[in-house]
Amino acid sequence: MSFSYMVLGAGRQGLAAAYDLAKFGDAARVTLADVDASLAKESANKVNQLLGRNVAEAIALDVRDKAAVRRAFAGYDVVLSAVPYFFNLGLTRIAIESGVSFCDLGGNTDIVLEQHALHDEACRAGVRVVPDCGMGPGMGNTLAVHAMSLLDHAQHVYICDGGLPQHPTPPWNYQLTFNIEGLTNEYYGGMTVLRGGKLTHISCFTELEMVEVPPLGELECFFIAGGASTAPWTFEGKLQTYELKVLRYPGNFAQLKAFSDLGLFEIAPVEVDGAEVIPRHVFHALFEPQVQAEVIKDVCIVRARAVGTKDGAPAETAAEIIDYYDEATGFSAMQRLTGWHFSIVAAMMARGETPVGALPLELAVPGDAFVREARKRGLHITESIAESAGAELVASFAG
Repeated sequence: MSFSYMVLGAGRQGLAAAYDLAKFGDAARVTLADVDASLAKESANKVNQLLGRNVAEAIALDVRDKAAVRRAFAGYDVVLSAVPYFFNLGLTRIAIESGVSFCDLGGNTDIVLEQHALHDEACRAGVRVVPDCGMGPGMGNTLAVHAMSLLDHAQHVYICDGGLPQHPTPPWNYQLTFNIEGLTNEYYGGMTVLRGGKLTHISCFTELEMVEVPPLGELECFFIAGGASTAPWTFEGKLQTYELKVLRYPGNFAQLKAFSDLGLFEIAPVEVDGAEVIPRHVFHALFEPQVQAEVIKDVCIVRARAVGTKDGAPAETAAEIIDYYDEATGFSAMQRLTGWHFSIVAAMMARGETPVGALPLELAVPGDAFVREARKRGLHITESIAESAGAELVASFAG
């Protein structure tokens, strides 16, 4: 069988997802839709050039125009949203009304919970809805599910992830690899985690620790918002611990906490010289130009660790991926891990390999199925099983 896909948003992540769907997703047609028609056309041409065939096409579409979106969705099997998170709830409703399956890059847990509340409507429409895909949130939770499946009984899950420049440049030692709206959304509020089996809110920029990540060395690891997504709710009553922290180069934590303490991530307007300004927009205007680059040679890390029992004995498992900028395609590691997790889920939905309804990623997508698909694309995922936490490694294998 072959399928038709529409990707909303023709930026970096949308481009990577479209390429992967055209190569591995049994695609008869992939449409890149963007409010910027020239960007959509440029991305579609890039996909066709890389693959040597005309499978991608471009259209101009403003996702704020509900009537135009309804018309555009007609006839597609799956729509993928790579537009900012605040559009996704409305787009989900239109997809269900249109009888089209839908997934997105999410990033805001409150919105994702509202999407899950549309489960009955999605079931009646016979469509699949899986929000919060991508690298983080997304791949960390999928690898956590996989690490848990390697145990007979899991009790604790710890995830860390990060997207970093291979060659950091002071003073920020960071490069922006996705929409800045998504970045500052992660830097505001906090994250709900499981601790002691109970849902617990953890504020952003707390609980700093240092983690050794070969070959990058020692990195900062701390809480921001959203990465665990809905998994703590899903595993409440089943796990004692479920949490996720972000990885950054040393010094980044102090910078970000200072911006946060100053109020630069706030969205409520403040008065400056008689005019109202939104602090977050000021931060975007000042920070984004300093961390952008035409070519981003980056490295991305996702590590999930599960602790529990196997064969009646204490055991610990881990699943990890480290990926780098790809010279052959020009895709950054963030594009590959974000766009391809996204597209793998979309292809599974098109093939009927995920359940009907609006479901959490951690319930909709089996970890082992994702790992198989990722390895087909050359992503290097390693797995390990140890007799107990901190014990000598007894098994290690990679595809």
